[in-house]
Amino acid sequence: MRRALAFLLLAVLSILVAGCGGSSGKSAEGTASTSTSCAKAHLNLVKAGQLTIATDNPAFPPWFGGQEKKPWKVSDPYSGKGYESAVAYKVAEQLGFSRGEVKWVVAPFTTLFAPGPKKFDFDINQDSYKPARAKAVDFSDSYYNVNQALVVVKGTKIAAIKSIDDLKSYKLGAQLGTTSYDYIVGKIKPSQKPAVFDTNAAAVAAIKNKQIDGLVVDFPTALYVTAVQVPNSLIVGRFPSGGTQEHFGLVFDKGNPLVGCVNEALSKLKGDGTLQRLQEQWISKAGGAPVLK
Repeated sequence: MRRALAFLLLAVLSILVAGCGGSSGKSAEGTASTSTSCAKAHLNLVKAGQLTIATDNPAFPPWFGGQEKKPWKVSDPYSGKGYESAVAYKVAEQLGFSRGEVKWVVAPFTTLFAPGPKKFDFDINQDSYKPARAKAVDFSDSYYNVNQALVVVKGTKIAAIKSIDDLKSYKLGAQLGTTSYDYIVGKIKPSQKPAVFDTNAAAVAAIKNKQIDGLVVDFPTALYVTAVQVPNSLIVGRFPSGGTQEHFGLVFDKGNPLVGCVNEALSKLKGDGTLQRLQEQWISKAGGAPVLK
């Protein structure tokens, strides 16, 4: 009888130990806890001990800054200058990485949303969230809410437009596969088929050479285009979001649990005002660019 009671007591104790001590690293809601899965040593990385971040090349202001340094053109992501470079390093810091543990690699925008494994931990390249894109990759929460804008050459007829309806007859252009192109065909709906370009640099060249009447890009990029890339140009206006606010998110390999840890980092950077300060530092405020309706 005593032996039976002893075995019974041992069984009960075993159940209690299993229930209290065998933590899986999950919170009550079933999400990974910061202390375990988001610890640096537990992150799901392309290369252990290194945070591999991708963007396109050239890397343009105001998203990137610093002097051009091979293999990077126009700007150097390693500089930490420009909004996206600065955000990337702040996220890296939140994840426990020093600047020397960050490696930048090239990921062309045109290949970013193709299915299949990625050679980076996350990409930061003005990547707007779209449900169709999210079928092939995962997105982080927003690190920047954005509106599209229209760049034209001063003195042209299109420079006098006052509304979206006024754009119907003009030849507009944008980079292929971008939300800028989507806005042209989905919201503006011009009578002329819009021109599409493989790269934003090619689209900028088209407005510079007057091959198109107007160029649609995100507003911060429009600021750089008019200030540096296209002489005698202006932002004739910004477009309303037209429903759900467009936003940029970091892009991850589909199913990578790293996205949850990065979202925690972004939440902290929003909460303490870091993202707002970086926007004020690197992205100029609107000046003379009304919202077109």
